[in-house]
Formats: sequence, C-alpha cells, structure tokens
Amino acid sequence: MDCIKYTVADYKSDQSVRWCPGCGDHAILNVLHKAMAEIGVAPHNTAVISGIGCSWRLPYYRNTYGFHTIHGRAAAVATGFKVANPAMTVWQISGDGDGLAIGGNHFIHAVRRNVDINLLLFNNKIYGLTKGQYSPTSARGFVSKSSPYGTTEDPFIPAELVFGARGNFFGRSIDVDLPIAQEVMVAAARHRGTSVVEMLQNCVIFNNGIHNYISDREFRAERTIHLRHGEKMLFGKNMEKGLVRDGFLLKAVELGKDGYTIDDVLVHDAHTPSNFLHQQLAMMDGYDLPLAVGVIRDVESPVYNEEIDMQIEQVRAKKGFDRLRDMILAGETWEVK
Repeated sequence: MDCIKYTVADYKSDQSVRWCPGCGDHAILNVLHKAMAEIGVAPHNTAVISGIGCSWRLPYYRNTYGFHTIHGRAAAVATGFKVANPAMTVWQISGDGDGLAIGGNHFIHAVRRNVDINLLLFNNKIYGLTKGQYSPTSARGFVSKSSPYGTTEDPFIPAELVFGARGNFFGRSIDVDLPIAQEVMVAAARHRGTSVVEMLQNCVIFNNGIHNYISDREFRAERTIHLRHGEKMLFGKNMEKGLVRDGFLLKAVELGKDGYTIDDVLVHDAHTPSNFLHQQLAMMDGYDLPLAVGVIRDVESPVYNEEIDMQIEQVRAKKGFDRLRDMILAGETWEVK
C-alpha cells in the first residue's frame, strides 16, 4: 500500500466519457474511481485491461496503465500481465458477450487458476455495441435483432460458471446501488486471487429496464438481499424477512409468522471453504427468493501467479540457474545447420 493518500481525481483521465447518456457504465466507472481511491494503490501500480464491447472504453477514462485488447481475450492478457508484473493491481473489464461468449474459455480458466486479477463483468444481457443481438445471459424466449421470434436456448448464469470453475470470490451489485458496488469492488481488490464481480448494468438503448424488477426503488428492498459476512440474512423494507433452511434448500420467511424468529435466520459466512450455501445464495434470482448482492463468497486459496514465482525460485535454486541462457542450455540442445 502506498503511503500517499490518493483521491478520486488521481484516477481520472482527461478523456471525455463517451457512453450513451443514462448508460449504467457511467455509474460503474464512478464507483470504480471511488473504490480505487479507498484501496489506495497508486495509479502507476494499477492496470485496467478490457476486451471488446461497450465496456472496452473504460481503460481510456482512467489515469492508470491500460490495455484495450481484442474480443474475448481480456482474461488471457490480464493473466499474462499479472504473472509478468506481480506487484501490479490488475482490473479486467468485460461484458457478458465479450467475457462469456468468445471469451468464456479464458474466463473459466482464469477463475480455475485463481490468478490475482479483479474481474468486473458488466451484465446487461444484450450485445449493445453491435446494436442489440441476444447475448449468453439473455433469457430463453428473449426477442432481439438476432432472435426476432425469441431465443430457444437457456442462458449462462455468471455465478454458476464461477462456482463450476471452483471460484473463490464472487460478488454482485446493481449499477444503481453505488454504496454496495463500492463495497464489493474494494473487497474484490483486497482478495488474493481471482475475484469476479457481476455488475447488473442497464443498456438504455437496446435493453432498457432489463433489471428493473430488482433495481427499481419500489421493489429493491423486497427483491434483493444485501449479504454481509457475520450478519443475519435479513431483507425487506423493515428487515422483517429472512432466509432460513428448508431441508437442503433455502426459504424466505417473515419474522413473527408461522413460528419463525430471528434465531431461525441464517448468518452469512462468506469465508467458509464449502461453496454449497454460497452457490445457493448466488443462484437466487429475485422472484421466489431475493437476488443476493454484496460479497457472496470470499475464500483464501493458493494464488496462481504466486505459485508460479515460487516454483521458478525452487527450480532455480535446485538447478543452479542464474541466467536465462543457463536454463535454455540445461536440457537437450541441437544445432540447425
């Protein structure tokens, strides 16, 4: 951590922000500025790497190192960058199309390897940059320019992919809930290993209101639950509802009804190694059970780039390698004439 106290302004570039007015990306950018200031890592020790999609512009709006890569390859570039520059804090920016379609393979393997990068997944359930085709997270039956009669396939659920790839950090927020978004981003940055933050983001042009059923102020308290480690899983306008066990499943109950009391409500443990309950919480969708926001899973595990560095030092000490040339000539060599 740098001794200098950085402000939000230190992380802003001089570039004009060129997203559509009202796009959720504006809010996410502003929250990321605030989160970086709170974390306190110097701008010159920070890199932001993006793929292709509306979110790809974000590195240009930051006074940090940045790399705008090709479609679907942000995770691969971020992995290589972090391994080569382990002291840098690396943020990867991807949309649901860039990250989970052409970049899906890189996504799951970055999570599986547990590379120390912070992956922000902007999920607006549409291809916005290419003008409104359905994406890997669009719901079955979704009507778009590329599915005029409705999609005939089921979507990816980002949390399910993270847990399937044995992820150790998963958090979620909504682009209109800035305090929770900042809380999750800060926790992601402090986590050692791959942290995935799903940002539910609105595309005002091609998919306006897709998250309204949970993001609208009228419904948000009833249809979302803010999870905090060590605290009871309560929700509702007056925190009068809670999550309890119902066999192997979760159940939402109202305190004081049917015999349920505060003692029955589960306490959130984001740090338990078992992902059984974490996955159940992450898969709640805001209909039968409230959508979970906040830090859902945050578990320590060996970090890929640190393990690589350790292995190199062990081999170097065992083999006596001091230079790259020594390593190259250590095995079988041949001369081409």
